[in-house]
Amino acid sequence: MNPNKALWEKGDFTRIAETMRESGEALVAKLGITEGLKVLDLGCGDGTTAIPEARLGAQVVGVDIAANLVEAGNKRAEAGGLTNICFREGDATNLSELADGSFDVVISIFGAMFAPKPFDVAREMVRVTRAGGRIVMGNWIPGDPTLVAQILKVSSAYTPPPPDGFVSPMLWGVEGQVTERFVSAGIAAEVISFSRETFTFKAPYSPAEFLDVFKNYYGPTMNAFEAAEKSGKAADLQQELETLFIGQNKSNADDTTTIPATFLLVTVRR
Repeated sequence: MNPNKALWEKGDFTRIAETMRESGEALVAKLGITEGLKVLDLGCGDGTTAIPEARLGAQVVGVDIAANLVEAGNKRAEAGGLTNICFREGDATNLSELADGSFDVVISIFGAMFAPKPFDVAREMVRVTRAGGRIVMGNWIPGDPTLVAQILKVSSAYTPPPPDGFVSPMLWGVEGQVTERFVSAGIAAEVISFSRETFTFKAPYSPAEFLDVFKNYYGPTMNAFEAAEKSGKAADLQQELETLFIGQNKSNADDTTTIPATFLLVTVRR
């Protein structure tokens, strides 16, 4: 199986996505999505941003590599009575089933950044966006002190070295790397813009329970704990992540979790 597909089908990202709904909706509200726009949501999961896009009247195609998340997204859309959205399996490195210039807006929030072959990903996003359209990415930032960058940093310290040729997904959070990738796909550097934004995870349970969700349902964290068990370091990983989650929590109550995380918002004018 494709290793990336195996990673994201390993757990159940819907359990984490439940804590992302409010911020996903707030982010989409800022993106100028209007009725009738054709939108591709790439690496869409179960629709954290894709479903709000459809609620604004856009014609949305959600593409994700994980079959379980595609199924969950279609169920959410059906339950919400949304007929202007469909979820399908696909790989961000090769969107051959989608025609050139077929979308007004291509959006990928913490999705396509995790696909291998980043130059192929940039090329495909550019290819399926019409002239005059937009590409919008939300990407975690390497070395950032907030939650997700730190989870991935801590987890990587407990897992075996990646294979030769591996390109860190976190490089999508480096402006120069992003510019290089889109320029190689034919985009002029001056039409690529960046801002730093905040995405907030909100859960009706404690930070320790929130960590358990990552431990049991988030592929990268699951892999880190499996590797740590083999090396006898699972308790160390647990302690390090507990300290992180509790320290990042901004909630005033011990039984709720509110954790903001900084990300790089990328806008590319086609």
